[in-house]
Amino acid sequence: MKKGIVSALVALSFLVCTAAASFACTGVVKAVDGANVTVTCDDGTEAVAEGAAAVGDKVTVKDGKIAPAKKKAAAIEGC
Repeated sequence: MKKGIVSALVALSFLVCTAAASFACTGVVKAVDGANVTVTCDDGTEAVAEGAAAVGDKVTVKDGKIAPAKKKAAAIEGC
């Protein structure tokens, strides 16, 4: 019984850590403090990441690092 509970706790902690590490969002840079950048995500949460950006830039945060936000491709007209 105890082995089952311990195994379940280890598996659950692994899933939680994996989900936290793969957190990604797109938003606008709110503040810059050296290499740390605070981003207000589109869903209203705030994320702190490392990188170089200016206040007001639209960026993507993934795995604690920032990258420029992807631009939408132009629509193709016609058939």
